[in-house]
Amino acid sequence: MLTLYDNGLSPFAQKVKMALIEKELEFDCIVPDLSAPDAYFLEVSPLREVPVLVDDGVAIFESSIILGYLEDKWPNPSILPTEPIDRARSRLVESICDTQLEAIIFGMTEFIAFKRDQGELAQAMLIRAKSDIAHLLQWLDTQLGAKNFFNGDSFGWADMAVLPYLNTLSLYKLGPASNTHLANWFDQCKVRPSFLRCASDAKAEVANFKDSVAKVYAGKWPRQYRNHRLDWFIRSGGAEVVLHGVESGTIRFSCLPS
Repeated sequence: MLTLYDNGLSPFAQKVKMALIEKELEFDCIVPDLSAPDAYFLEVSPLREVPVLVDDGVAIFESSIILGYLEDKWPNPSILPTEPIDRARSRLVESICDTQLEAIIFGMTEFIAFKRDQGELAQAMLIRAKSDIAHLLQWLDTQLGAKNFFNGDSFGWADMAVLPYLNTLSLYKLGPASNTHLANWFDQCKVRPSFLRCASDAKAEVANFKDSVAKVYAGKWPRQYRNHRLDWFIRSGGAEVVLHGVESGTIRFSCLPS
């Protein structure tokens, strides 16, 4: 049995969960308390993040590496296109979503849900976020083109990467413009059983969100500003937000424990 360390609101965990379901693999889910992780979780996830996949006692972290492992070990059904250039394009779409797009959505959530700033700075950065999102949605629409899926003829790797982010953007009323290829793709994919499972788990996790905010500001669960998130904050004029968060112990950075 495979074990997935999960959090319903993590787009990275959602991507892995969809892959497991699409490949018809049985797995157990464990939702760790990231504010007080136990010793085993810290052993299998030295970055203190989800997702982590444990297979026969061997732990794999980082969502893209997990997808590669699943594809290598259980190649059928494949979640990647056949042609090398199409496989590369799928991974490029994933990379842009997991870095550029994720960073912007993370930043918006910091202001909207975690109230990092409620003044002019917050408003300016939210305006910047909306502009950046519009640019990336246009890029995604171009990458999709007239294909049924980002992967080509079938739902796969790149589609699993895009879907969680577009779902969050739709909740923020920033989803793709109607009558675009991207909007049609979203309507088609958001009802897949694999994503409906993710949406259900995310809804269940929302009930714990207020408690999570309190843990952040109590210093029990600093928000991780890993490289792409920090990059967007600095480029968008939010350096003072980052410095204040580091000083107050509510922001941390990625590093293996010493």
